[in-house]
Amino acid sequence: MDRDRIRKSFLAGTSPEAYQYFGAHLTHEYGKDGVRFTVFAPHAKNVSVIGSFNNWQGYPMDRMPQGIFSIFVDHARMGDLYKYRIETQEGRLLDKADPFAFYSEQRPQTASIIWDMEDFPWQDDAWMGQRNKNYNRPLSIYEIHAGSWKFKDPKAEDLARLYNYEELAKQLIPYLKQMGYTHLEFLPLCEHPFDGSWGYQVTGYFSATSRYGDPRKLMQFVNLCHQNGIGVIFDFVPVHFVADGYALAEFDGFPLFEKAGKQERFSEWGTVLFDYTKPFVRSFVLSALDFWCEKFHADGIRYDAVSHLIYENGVHGGKLNRPGIAFLRGANAVIGQRHPEVMKIAEDSSYYLKVTAPVEYEGLGFDYKWNLGWMNDTFAYLSCEIDRRGAEREKITHSMDYFYQDLFLLPLSHDEVVHGKHAIIEKIAGNYEEKFLQLRSLYLFQVAHPGKKLSFMGNELAEFKEWDQAEPLSFSVLEYPAHGAFYKYLACLNHFYSCHPALYCDDYHPGCFQWLSCSSDTVFCFERRAENGQSLLCVVNFGRDPAVSFAVPNSGIYQKIFSTVDSEQCEKKGIRAKKTSEGYRLTIQLRPFESCIFEKKAIKRKGKLS
Repeated sequence: MDRDRIRKSFLAGTSPEAYQYFGAHLTHEYGKDGVRFTVFAPHAKNVSVIGSFNNWQGYPMDRMPQGIFSIFVDHARMGDLYKYRIETQEGRLLDKADPFAFYSEQRPQTASIIWDMEDFPWQDDAWMGQRNKNYNRPLSIYEIHAGSWKFKDPKAEDLARLYNYEELAKQLIPYLKQMGYTHLEFLPLCEHPFDGSWGYQVTGYFSATSRYGDPRKLMQFVNLCHQNGIGVIFDFVPVHFVADGYALAEFDGFPLFEKAGKQERFSEWGTVLFDYTKPFVRSFVLSALDFWCEKFHADGIRYDAVSHLIYENGVHGGKLNRPGIAFLRGANAVIGQRHPEVMKIAEDSSYYLKVTAPVEYEGLGFDYKWNLGWMNDTFAYLSCEIDRRGAEREKITHSMDYFYQDLFLLPLSHDEVVHGKHAIIEKIAGNYEEKFLQLRSLYLFQVAHPGKKLSFMGNELAEFKEWDQAEPLSFSVLEYPAHGAFYKYLACLNHFYSCHPALYCDDYHPGCFQWLSCSSDTVFCFERRAENGQSLLCVVNFGRDPAVSFAVPNSGIYQKIFSTVDSEQCEKKGIRAKKTSEGYRLTIQLRPFESCIFEKKAIKRKGKLS
């Protein structure tokens, strides 16, 4: 390791590997095994390292140029606790967790832990060699909060009820395969003190939370996912960090990672905003992104609250956050070069253009952007009284008006089932039975619509209650027929998606989608095509019309191959398209809210298929 090069690039704002230099590293120096501690605290008068290896009394660290302090401790070992005791210019003493710590004490304790991140025996070469950004592959993401998917023992208290990474792997990986998901996305696993923040108020950007085990256990979890054909995406928080005094806030007695002005320092969530005008802040966050790709073999990173890095205060149309934009472009370019197969995903609620355009074309360099417009419009439509939906038709069709401006991913995420927004099934108008029928059509619409897919844990259960991180999912609802049937339906739909290239190949090619005119104002018909020649006709029904007629691209017989009512059965007989003055049309019978997918049957003629 070229320590001098990393130090210089860290200070210049260009380092993706500052974690190789700063923090606590097991090493061999002066003929002895020990730990090298290095910390950046340019405003400090003095810094000492305190820990379980010196009875928390402190060893003064050597002052190096440019605000760096370092010391080698020959009797410190892996697993020892430590902090930095910072003496400010005013003489105050601050005991701080290491910003570059690889492991941390379980809450409510706050010390950092010496840990070795090297030499994990990865066995995922086959996966790593074939993975890519999935533009022409199925991408169906199961978003999860690790602490509330299931409880090991609901009667146990606090951390004892949580599954660890090893226990999660045994249950979650078979579940993902059974349900047909291709990827798992964790809500932030960076260390955080408050369970109710769901991981979005971070204290340790290089420290996988100790709630579920040590970093090597998380590595093994990812390793097993890859061996089973499941990709892993990590949610990441680049905008703000927790204000707790033992962490990054006023780290060396001065606003180091944040702005000096108090009015500019705090976010709407009560957290502290990173100051991206500072080069070392850019290096710090860039290095954290690289760390999760390098050390945990991340297949994707989802950047939270990107609109706040595009606009000041995250308000679309307001003042551009130029340092934030510069950081995104720089970081995405570097991560793209160092980890070209890793997906960079933006959770962006603004209408800023070129989020997924390459940096060299003045884009932000993301690979995907959450389509929150599609989500909001779809729920606005489904919340309308069923008999009045005809006037709201544009809410469903509008998503394709702008779809090709960016590379969109369609989310039904955790944000939609909390804070009084209601569970997804509760957002839908209608009686109990009608809600379940429409819920099936909603998910078929998500699968059939261009763009990759994401659904939050518990959505597959069709729960009527909002998600609560303090409680496990209510898998017991599957004992009720409507919930159990929907659960099986969604698994069937996910597997159907992965088996039909027209639903995932060429998602972002304008020539592979077209709306088809339809006789009903509550039925939406469109064609999905793949360049391999497969064509599917998708009929999404959010109404009660018993029969509809819609245009088809060619003559022939069309077979229903998937239905929201009979998802496990295909019709053997097809329906012949009829020629009209305006082309060919198909007339079909539909049950209320039944949505379906058709494929043109191959007709055998004189020994040939046509």
